[in-house]
Amino acid sequence: MDMNSVIMTDSPIRFPGLFGDWTFTASSKAINIGHGVYWYGILIATGLLLAMLLAMKERKKYGISEDNLYDGLLWGIPVGIIGARVYYVLFYLDNFKRADGSFDFGSAIAFWDGGLAIYGTVIAVVILALCLSRRKGKRGFKFFAMTDLVVMGLLVGQIVGRWGNFMNREAFGAETTSVFRMQLTTKMGTLIEVHPTFFYESFWNLIGLLLLLFVVSKHRKFDGENTWFYFLWYGLGRFWVEGLRTDSLYLFNWQLFGQPIRVSQALSAVMVLVSIFMLIWNLKVRPHRPEELYVNQVAAREKAEQEEKEG
Repeated sequence: MDMNSVIMTDSPIRFPGLFGDWTFTASSKAINIGHGVYWYGILIATGLLLAMLLAMKERKKYGISEDNLYDGLLWGIPVGIIGARVYYVLFYLDNFKRADGSFDFGSAIAFWDGGLAIYGTVIAVVILALCLSRRKGKRGFKFFAMTDLVVMGLLVGQIVGRWGNFMNREAFGAETTSVFRMQLTTKMGTLIEVHPTFFYESFWNLIGLLLLLFVVSKHRKFDGENTWFYFLWYGLGRFWVEGLRTDSLYLFNWQLFGQPIRVSQALSAVMVLVSIFMLIWNLKVRPHRPEELYVNQVAAREKAEQEEKEG
């Protein structure tokens, strides 16, 4: 049973194992005008802004020009949101049908009420990066150099955005007695204590971001190393967290060992295996020379152009 559907939308939130009787009572709406301005949307926008700022700060380390970064952001933000919503709607299609069976387009596009799937964002952004990277000449860029930069922004967005689930009282896990348990009130007035999976994932991604910024990127040997590390790290965390949730998207009616297959766990498992293979292949089997890094190629090209001007 999906317990997320029986929770009061503005349920008081407690963490009795950590903070005793202290209660968080803020509404899921930040501003109560019209249909309301939700904290979910504000936090998603904040995550996007912070992701942009980080990408701008780090771009030179990957050889990405301002123009290419701005193009990527201009297209990437709306494409990423659309991809996340389309992915969610496709796997929850019955929730967006009216009583007569017709498709309710209005509710399908209302992502500000909740319902974005990060894998949809990843798929959409990867396709976009492939398209943009195929441009020729100085306006082009190497696909994996861009994704090495973008995945850090993705982690920032995921770290902040998951707190939108907290404000919406959604995307939590099964009941637990863990010290980290989160107490919510159901529509029937009963209390339940559940895994705060939004926090688990946010914290896991924070560790991943710190590892990328201060370890992996500092010793990057090939374009794509950040990217494959991201898929490995996020895949491991998501596989674990998804197993705790009660609102998972399922892969049609398919089963494995008598259990329904969770879409996110299946994707995570594939992602982890592919990432391990790609990291071993590029670091051990077919190691790369420093001059193969796109940032070094850009630096060499700019140096040659400068010498030509001076010469």
